[in-house]
Amino acid sequence: MGLGTQLFVFGLEGHRYALHLETVDKVVPAVHVTPLPKAPEIITGIVNIHGEIVPVVDVRRRFALPPKPRLALSDRLVIARTRHRPVAVAADTVSGVLDCPDKDIIATGAVVPDSGYIEGVVRLRDGLILIHDLETFLSLDEEEALSRAIADA
Repeated sequence: MGLGTQLFVFGLEGHRYALHLETVDKVVPAVHVTPLPKAPEIITGIVNIHGEIVPVVDVRRRFALPPKPRLALSDRLVIARTRHRPVAVAADTVSGVLDCPDKDIIATGAVVPDSGYIEGVVRLRDGLILIHDLETFLSLDEEEALSRAIADA
């Protein structure tokens, strides 16, 4: 039996989501997002985080949540890493780190086959947390389109 998994938990529209803690670099207050022409629809734009240009991924679109016209001052950007690049995920709330025993994580294939962007589900007394897999969040076509859009900017 494994020792457990550390998850970084954040909220959108009252739902809880998580990323593996080792993929999260930092959390910063929401800043203005600059639109990025020719970027895939899932990318709302780019931000400058300490001199680094970081694309902002719209998690709401992937999970059919209501769109948010603009970030609020209370929103946060979760800066995380994929094998290709850093990305920012806009969050309504940030809960922090959850130490989760491996036995409490259910693989999504056991619950919802072909769930794609969700790696697993954590069942807690007060509800569920969906664990994002950022490595599969962008399709290959979206990843290539994003690289071209950033290069053209």
